[in-house]
Amino acid sequence: MDSYEKLQLLSSQMHLEPAEDLACVPLSERKQDKISVSSAVLPNGKRISLLKSQLSTVCERNCNYCPFRAGRDFQRASFRPEEFAKIFMSLYRAKIAEGIFISSGIAKNSVFTQDKLIETAEILRNIHHFRGYIHLKIMPGAEFAQVERAMQLADRVSINLEGPNTKRLEKLAPKKHFIEELVQPLKWIDQIRHTQPAHKGWDGHWPSSVTQFVISAVGETDLELLSTTEYLYNQVQLKRTYFSSFNPIPDTPLENIPPGSPLREHRLYEASFLLRDYGFYLEEMPFGKDGHLPQDVDPKMAWAQQNLINHPLEINKVDKNELLRIPGIGPKSVRSILSVRTKKTIRHIEELRSFGVNVNRASQYILINGKSPARQLSFI
Repeated sequence: MDSYEKLQLLSSQMHLEPAEDLACVPLSERKQDKISVSSAVLPNGKRISLLKSQLSTVCERNCNYCPFRAGRDFQRASFRPEEFAKIFMSLYRAKIAEGIFISSGIAKNSVFTQDKLIETAEILRNIHHFRGYIHLKIMPGAEFAQVERAMQLADRVSINLEGPNTKRLEKLAPKKHFIEELVQPLKWIDQIRHTQPAHKGWDGHWPSSVTQFVISAVGETDLELLSTTEYLYNQVQLKRTYFSSFNPIPDTPLENIPPGSPLREHRLYEASFLLRDYGFYLEEMPFGKDGHLPQDVDPKMAWAQQNLINHPLEINKVDKNELLRIPGIGPKSVRSILSVRTKKTIRHIEELRSFGVNVNRASQYILINGKSPARQLSFI
């Protein structure tokens, strides 16, 4: 097969890696009409077209959910680092892809595969002088020096935990070791950020780090997932956890498990953002007795219904952390409210609307200058 046919095969399952994705759009060019790029959002908020691909679909591991698992009857292909860099640069020059996400099956062993990923990034940076966005995957079991080198080349690095703990990972990926192979590299990433000067990183900064969980395949609870998420945010400064709803793949041990719920995935993202951006603690999440979040209401609203319905918060008095707990109010709105409060008293609900507050969600949980917004309907 030629290089574009190989790229089509190697990128065909990258919807399983949701990092940075807004949407996936097909290319229309001849010979590339079945290659896909992602409409992606970078850590700085910029939107770009992002090519996602494996370096190889050869893999020695036997993950129970994965289309590339060892022994599965599936067409395999591999790029040499220089070949992959060359085809990406052709797409970059044609303005088809602005950045790249590079992963791989584990061919031979983790150290060998990580060297190939690093070599690819080195060719892009040093031979082709590519200064755009690179997301580089860290292989399970990579060595410290390899993690360090990857951080010197990439804008973002990631290693997928897949499961939230050892027990769940054993059912998803029997040959992976949760602490030694997966959590340890995330700790190294944080250690490098804190012990080495930032100018050693790519373009004068260390990359952000993320991970991914496969959800709804092996009975893990939302409590398990979010407990690990909170740890990662607080202890290794992870930028984000991604949740990938399980979809059964033929000829894998989990092929008869039903697909996961997109709504569950959505609720997990909402809860993870509360932990990361809104000052919530795991103990405050509205888990049911089964360890799951309610599906019929978002977790912030569920918390407010339990805690604020009889104790509305005064917009003019409560601090930043309390404002962030009100449904319909996000970090940007909080900054506007706090800024205005230094100059005057907020009196009308329309003022809140002008700050970006969703007043329909917020109204029953707040007071404005001592009054419930329900008594100020004339201002709406």
